[in-house]
Amino acid sequence: MSAQPQVQGLATPAAVVTHYIDGRLVPAGSARRQPVYNPALGRPIREVVLADGADVDAAVKSARAAQPAWGRTPALTRARVMFRFRELIVQHAKAMAKTLSEEHGKTVADAEGEITRGMEVVEFACGAPQLLKGEFSESVGTGVDSFGIRQPLGVVAGITPFNFPAMVPMWMFPVALVCGNAFILKPSERDPSTALLIADLLKQAGLPDGVFNVVQGDKVAVDAILQHPGIAAVSFVGSTPIARYIQEQAQQHGKRVQALGGAKNHAVIMPDADLDAATEAIIGAAYGSAGERCMAISVAVAVGDATADALVERLARRVATLKVGAPDAPGVDMGPLVTDAARERVRGYIDSGVGEGATLVTDGRDVRVAGCEQGYFVGPTLFDRVRADMRIYREEIFGPVLSVVRVPDFAAAVKLINSHEFANGTAVFTRSGAVAHAFVRDIEVGMVGVNVPIPVPMAFHSFGGWRSSLFGDHHMHGPEGVRFYTRLKTVTQRWPEPESVRADFVMPTMK
Repeated sequence: MSAQPQVQGLATPAAVVTHYIDGRLVPAGSARRQPVYNPALGRPIREVVLADGADVDAAVKSARAAQPAWGRTPALTRARVMFRFRELIVQHAKAMAKTLSEEHGKTVADAEGEITRGMEVVEFACGAPQLLKGEFSESVGTGVDSFGIRQPLGVVAGITPFNFPAMVPMWMFPVALVCGNAFILKPSERDPSTALLIADLLKQAGLPDGVFNVVQGDKVAVDAILQHPGIAAVSFVGSTPIARYIQEQAQQHGKRVQALGGAKNHAVIMPDADLDAATEAIIGAAYGSAGERCMAISVAVAVGDATADALVERLARRVATLKVGAPDAPGVDMGPLVTDAARERVRGYIDSGVGEGATLVTDGRDVRVAGCEQGYFVGPTLFDRVRADMRIYREEIFGPVLSVVRVPDFAAAVKLINSHEFANGTAVFTRSGAVAHAFVRDIEVGMVGVNVPIPVPMAFHSFGGWRSSLFGDHHMHGPEGVRFYTRLKTVTQRWPEPESVRADFVMPTMK
């Protein structure tokens, strides 16, 4: 193991973002590159190299060489690396948030919040000695004990999305590393620099070279990861079509897989709810990070027309106060979308909603930001009287668009949600304990909030949806993460006296 690291500065993002293999930045084997944009300005600020199969293979070779020694390192020692990494994250969170915001477009405050939530998984992983304790049964038979141990898979990989370039990788690699695996990260090519900042801090924390590698790239890199025989498992967060593809390809090549897909998260507002509190909760959940969150509330289900009328009036009044602007400007609630293509896609959904007859209460298609005229901005958009057959209801928009659906009663709200393709997160706003209990019991969704708009579990629980929101058998981080990144070995042992050993020709039983 490396000695106690000296505190250093944080690396400055380079003009050309490349790979991190075997403890150092390496040039790309491939000549392919693409620009990395500042979404608020609408112009490139650096380039990222795009890996080919040889780059991925180099990362796997480095990881496979480093993993055996790391896997044999005591769990307590591995946890201490995470403790030091956690302290370095705290020291450099503001600088990391600035780089993250610059490439993604979310506000700097939102980026700092993302890093904090990711750091909570690092803190959970620091409990490795406790998390990896096995089970022991004494005297399962005469002179026979049995116990289970959890061992690392070997080399594992994470393919992460643009919307959380710090938090989602930190949902994966801290648990994978403390379980004794080597980890290869393939971040989004849209905001790739944060991954290298993480790699820099892990090295400063004392992580041995090769245990954590970063490969930049696009689908070529993804396919190389999925097909490489030296990678035992793949974690993914992204859209449902790609999650389904990841699962199919990974399983075809003999890999364990957890793939989190898309979402259409509903919030049910009951007639007895505190409408002012519910409005504030929904506003933040719908429009925070410009709606580019897999746990964003994109549908408000109002029970009864009176509830709907009062809710829409409050939402519209509150939306009018939201400030859209440059992510580093003071008082800004929403920054731009990540790309021009994302902006045009969201605008297209708003056009579709109007065309299908939904009531457009607030239109964000033509928002302009002074000083950022070329930025990829869409303002907060609110629809009322949305129906379940409309595209804006059925499909994940991934932008600042909130739809209000009116239903006559609680049973209709539950039926509506349980009939949707996605089942990632949902919430109910009510003062009734009976309603809350029935909602938790009957709703068929993986993560549920009661008067909590974004029910993202804390790190010591596990994150994941149902139906088309999750592919694979394991949710992410928490106890499920430990199970995903390890395999169980069960040992049955006896230390008999030599003269008592006799051949047994029937099915062994414990006497």
